[in-house]
Amino acid sequence: MTGKVLVTGAGGFIGSHLVETLVREGWDVRAQVHYNSLGGWGWLDDIAPDLLASVEVVAGDIRDPWAVAQAVRGRDTVMHLAALIGIPYSYVAPAQYVETNVMGTLNVLQAARDAGVSRIVQTSTSEVYGTAQYVPIDERHPLAAQSPYAASKIGADQLALSYHRSFGTPVSVIRPFNTYGPRQSARAVIPAIINQLLAGATSIRLGSLTPTRDFNFVEDTARGFIAVARSEGAIGEVVNIGSNFEVSIGATLDIIAEVVGQPVEVILDEQRVRPAGSEVERLWADNAKAIRLTGWRPRYGGADGFRLGIERTVDWFRTAAERRPGRARSYAV
Repeated sequence: MTGKVLVTGAGGFIGSHLVETLVREGWDVRAQVHYNSLGGWGWLDDIAPDLLASVEVVAGDIRDPWAVAQAVRGRDTVMHLAALIGIPYSYVAPAQYVETNVMGTLNVLQAARDAGVSRIVQTSTSEVYGTAQYVPIDERHPLAAQSPYAASKIGADQLALSYHRSFGTPVSVIRPFNTYGPRQSARAVIPAIINQLLAGATSIRLGSLTPTRDFNFVEDTARGFIAVARSEGAIGEVVNIGSNFEVSIGATLDIIAEVVGQPVEVILDEQRVRPAGSEVERLWADNAKAIRLTGWRPRYGGADGFRLGIERTVDWFRTAAERRPGRARSYAV
């Protein structure tokens, strides 16, 4: 299956990688990016010009139903990634998260329903599960929002599923666990560690080292989107995309330090510590449903795959630092 696809949030970290993968696989790609007065297309500006030449880029705002309807028109498939995703900023501006993540998703669902789109892939997050009540976490795990961001994503997911149940809208909810790789924001933990080490720091500032995560290399996540979109069995379903491999933040730090080749001391940064009750202590994906319904499997799974993904990520950030020197020691909310 290939066809005419709209990717919302295409200028973002995962969105830009998904656009690249779709073009390589022969899809007709329309990419919606968030409008800005500088005319930038986010991380789409970083992809190879020959690939970008095959992409129809449209600017808009997911909160504007007219702009969304225009973007959806003439598309067979919609992969909806546009969202506010920063957890710390959701403590500051929760209303923006509801407007963007919930109302924006409603605009996409209604536009797709009106246009008769054949498949919608709604992007969820492992944060909706909260701290694991059992592991590995399957799709039946209770939902427990521990941040306004997570609450907004639960609302968006439930809206998407309600459109399937109420109107027969062909919706699938993809639930990626923690994605990492080239182009990820420096506010995320892996780039935060890498950037500080590459800047020559012998001590780095981090939040808690004890939480565990199920990290997924961005190329695996992008393939997951396409696998879910192609699976008839995934319609009306929630599908975890995860490596089924759990690693602590502390162990992740050690692996990155080994790859960079630099020992490091950790300084607790209060800015990076979530409020009491909001820290998700443990995430570990059960990916059996994804394998059963779509045939997707992680190529960067397990300890060896994680290290390989880290090596590729470090290589990218090393060259990115040369291209775009930035504030490695600062913390972007």
